[in-house]
Amino acid sequence: MMKQRAGRHGARKRCGAGILGLALSALAASTLPPPSRAATTELVISDRLTGLALYGFDPVAYFVDGEAREGLPAFEFTYAGLVWRFRNEGNRTAFAARPRDYMPRFGGYDPAGVARGISASGYPSLFVVHKKMLFLFRSEESRKAFLASPGETLDAAEAAWPRVAQKLVP
Repeated sequence: MMKQRAGRHGARKRCGAGILGLALSALAASTLPPPSRAATTELVISDRLTGLALYGFDPVAYFVDGEAREGLPAFEFTYAGLVWRFRNEGNRTAFAARPRDYMPRFGGYDPAGVARGISASGYPSLFVVHKKMLFLFRSEESRKAFLASPGETLDAAEAAWPRVAQKLVP
């Protein structure tokens, strides 16, 4: 086994390389988007890292299966600048023919938040299909409040949505 002797210059090089590495890591971290969460500057919630609308959940599955189901990479469709994923070819075809019928109302923002004038991102697993429209919610409490009086919440959200949507970048 051979030992290497580090002189003063070798130690300085390693130290300099370490500092350079730390500086580059800090720079990279500062330019990266935050961890996977909704992009609150978009008209439809999406994963900032992947560009997947609804975090990759199939918007048609809410209507067909009655549950939140993740789409598959084999069945993607680009619409409104986002990549949408689907469980199968039939769901992708249905969405491509009538995307507005399957997209979440208010872009996936919680209707209770929209009613208050804010864009609170909903979670794909907290949803309600009401009057042939998909709504996503920020919390179970918000979902329960909506179910208790959907008409009242929707009236307020519909009135506030144009102002909320104006603050979002298309």
